Amino acid sequence: MAFVASSCVALLGDLVSSRAAADRRALHDELVAALELQNAALTPLHPLRVTVGDEFQGVFATLGGALGAAYGVRLALAEASDVRFGFGRGRVETVDAAAGIQDGSAWWAARDAIVAVEALAGQAAQASRRMLVRSAPDEPSPAPELSAALASVDAMMARLDHRSLRILAGLLRGVTQRDLAAAEGVSASAVSQRVRRESLEVLAGALTDLGRAA
Repeated sequence: MAFVASSCVALLGDLVSSRAAADRRALHDELVAALELQNAALTPLHPLRVTVGDEFQGVFATLGGALGAAYGVRLALAEASDVRFGFGRGRVETVDAAAGIQDGSAWWAARDAIVAVEALAGQAAQASRRMLVRSAPDEPSPAPELSAALASVDAMMARLDHRSLRILAGLLRGVTQRDLAAAEGVSASAVSQRVRRESLEVLAGALTDLGRAA
C-alpha cells in the first residue's frame, strides 16, 4: 500500500556471514519466521520483509519500535546467525506501489548507518558493534547517550552464550526463571545464578527501555 511518512524510522538488517551457513534455505526460513513474529507483536508502518539475499527492511513510527523489533530478531536468530542493523530517521515515501519500492531520507540514513556499523565492527576494539542510528539532515541527530547505550548493549550481548541469550529472550517475554529453568533442563538455582552473574535482568531492562525510545 502506498504511503508517505514525514518523520519515521527505517530499519535495514543484514545477516552476518550467512554465506558460510551450512543450510542457507533453513536460515532464510528462520529469518522469515523471526520477521513475521515481530510483525505480529508490533505495529510497523511497513512490515518487516526480506528484500534481496540476506537483507531485510521495515518502517516504524518510532525508534523504540524499530529497536524492539531488531532485538527481537537478533534473539530469535541468535543460534542461527548474527545480525547487524542500520536505523535511519527521516522521510519515507512509496515511489512504486506495485513493486513495493520506497525512497526517502530515512532509507538513505539507514543505509549510511548499516555501512558504518559494518565498518566499525571490522575494528578489533569495536568488533561487537551491531546497531547504529543515523538521522536525515533535517532531523535531530541521535543523542550521544543513545549511541553509548547501543554500543554497551552490543558489548554485553556479544559475551553471552546461546543459553544466556535464550534466557534473556524469555525474561523479555515475562517468563519466570522457574519456567526458564524447566525449558533449559537445569535447576532454578542455576538460572538464577546465571541471571545474576551475567546481569541478564539489567540487560533485559535496558532492552525494554530502548524499546520505548521516541
